[in-house]
Parts: sequence; C-alpha cells; structure tokens
Amino acid sequence: MSAPRRISVLGATGSVGAATLDLIDRASPGQYEVVALTARTNARELARLAIQHKAEFVAIADPACEPELRQALLGQPIEIASGEGGVIEAAQRRADWIMAAIVGAAGLRPTLAALRQGTALAFANKECLVCAGGLFMQEAARCGTRLLPVDSEHNAVFQVFNGAHRANIDAITLTASGGPFRSWDEVRMQSAVRADALAHPTWDMGAKISIDSATMMNKGLEVIEACWLFDLPEDQVRVVVHPQSIVHGMVHYGDGSVLAQMGSPDMRTPIAHALAWPERMTAPVERLDLIQAGRLDFEPPDLERFPALRLAREAVQAGGIAPTVLNAANEIAVAAFLDDRIGFLDIAASVAEALDRAAGDEDMPSQLGAFDDVFAIDKRARELARDLMGVPAAQNG
Repeated sequence: MSAPRRISVLGATGSVGAATLDLIDRASPGQYEVVALTARTNARELARLAIQHKAEFVAIADPACEPELRQALLGQPIEIASGEGGVIEAAQRRADWIMAAIVGAAGLRPTLAALRQGTALAFANKECLVCAGGLFMQEAARCGTRLLPVDSEHNAVFQVFNGAHRANIDAITLTASGGPFRSWDEVRMQSAVRADALAHPTWDMGAKISIDSATMMNKGLEVIEACWLFDLPEDQVRVVVHPQSIVHGMVHYGDGSVLAQMGSPDMRTPIAHALAWPERMTAPVERLDLIQAGRLDFEPPDLERFPALRLAREAVQAGGIAPTVLNAANEIAVAAFLDDRIGFLDIAASVAEALDRAAGDEDMPSQLGAFDDVFAIDKRARELARDLMGVPAAQNG
C-alpha cells in the first residue's frame, strides 16, 4: 500500500478550503494525511477541522485570535502559530499537495512559500498571477512546481488545453454567469446594496469574490490570470456571459474545433480534478443532465454597465505595475462597499481613479523586477485607494 498523500490547505475555513476537506473526508482511509491548515480569523472552525482531520500544524492569520485557537485545541497534539509568519510556516511544512485558497493579495506570500516546495500547488488565489504573474511563473518553473488551477474557468481550460498543439490554439473562452445584476439597468445598479450584490445566482462564494462577480472584476482578474497561466496575449482570452454556468471554459483550435469542459456549478468538481491529478476521482456533485438543463445561453459582456472588466483588460495591456495597482485598489473598494462607505457603481469608478493617481504618483515604484517590488506597489496602491475613498489606514486591508 502506498504512503498517504500529505495535504495542506491554506484558507481551510473558506468555501474552497471547506470543499477540499470535504473531498478528503470522503476518500478512502489512509489515502490522505492532513499536514497544515490555516484560517484568517475563524479560530473555532479551524480548531474543529484540525481535530477532525488530525492536522499536525495550524496557523491563524490574526494574532488576536490565537488565544481562542489555543483554548479550542487544549490538550491536542497540534502545533499552533499565528500572524503572517505562522501562515507562511504552515505553507512551508513538507507536503505533497497544497491548496492555496487565501483570498486576495494577502495570500501572495504564503502561496509563494508553498510554491517553493516544488511539489503540486493547487491554487484558487488568482491574485498571485494578477499581481506578480511573470515572477510567479518564473519561480514555479525554477522550483519545478506543478501548478493546478482550481478556479472553475481556468481548471476547465486546463482540462482541454493541449500544450503539445499550443501553436494551433486560436483562443480560449472564459465563461461568466453575469452575476446578480446581469439584467439590471445602470439606474437600478446605482441603488444596489450589499445584500443585492452578495446574492449570486449560481455559485456559493465568500463575500469578496461575490462582489467581484457582481462587478465582473472577478472575470477581469481571471483574464489576467489566464494570460499568464496559458501564456496567451490578452486578445486571445475571450469572455462570454453564460447564465447557466454549465460550460466553464473552452479552447478554440485552428482547425475549427472548440473543446469545452462542462459540469454542474459545484466547486468540488475542479477541486477534485486538481486533488486527483493526473488521475480522476469520484466527487459527490450533481451530475449534469443536458435534457433537464434544456438550453445553454451565451451573450457578450456589457462593458458599459460592467466597466471593471474593461479596466482589467486595459491593465493587462498596459502591463508593468498596472495589474498590481488594479488588484489592490479593487480590494480596498470592495471592502469599502461592504462597509457601506461607497456605492456599488463607485467600486469600478474608484479603481479607475486609483489607476490614474498611481500613474502620476512619485512614491509609486515604477517597475516590477522582484517580489519585493510587488509588495511595495501593493502597499502604495492601497494607500492611494484609501485616501481617495476616505478609508482610515487601520481598516480595509
């Protein structure tokens, strides 16, 4: 019998982390061994998962939550750490397969630490490639790390992207549900509140990603991620709105063939693909019934009502520091909207203004030559974004 596969999950209490552990829990006894788990603030749930899966090590990103975590794990043979250093230590624990599911730029350092193990890295943190795409891909190649995309769209493309025939690939298509405001006009969107934006029609996601889906910034970030992951120029990464969320991604070949990956909208499918890669595993998801689905609709994205997608394309076209600034400003703007500081349509408008300010800012680093530059650009972009939105420095990232 082969040794258990050692698994770590960074962001264990979020939707992707929970789905990953659900799959591991359903696997045959002895197939997987949980090494390390992390969470941002949910100490009680992190402790429960650590006990359930007999984790060796846990880390909570917010040091203020460490006492609660220690109390919940009292008497358990589990190592405990906190703060960013603790999360990075979790990422460095020897593992055969690591899920990087920490949302936002906060996940960059831990994901980078995990990548440097040189094993298999499943990642749902698109910001690593948005903020530091070239550097991240170079580091993965240097370390011999197998990158396994977990976002449903990138995983779909990954499944049907034939690298041996790379020269004969015309384009890829990422699908978008259209979010909760697909049929809303701009006047109605102006008055959208938090509850409206969080009510995603097909996917169950965390607050930040749900808001990004509502603005379609999520799809813009995915375009940037896809450019790096599949080594494609921006104009070869297409986006179509597909409200049924059944077709997740397509690859267009030069002979006219279009290969698509389809499935019910359940994140356990792409996670299962990454977890079992290069094999396949059974996942407890609803099986796709095309007769029951009845129809598949596709429409172009409306860049007037959803300018965030246009901003992301412009950022990847501009290159340099622009994608890093875009991501940082968006994280501040989304948090400000969730705190009722700005309106829904102000999210994209604030990101656009932050990009303009960054272009003329004397304190903004001008190049992206190393990971330290990424962190410096991210920090300065957040300062600019907070300033223009009137957000105190102690809040929102």
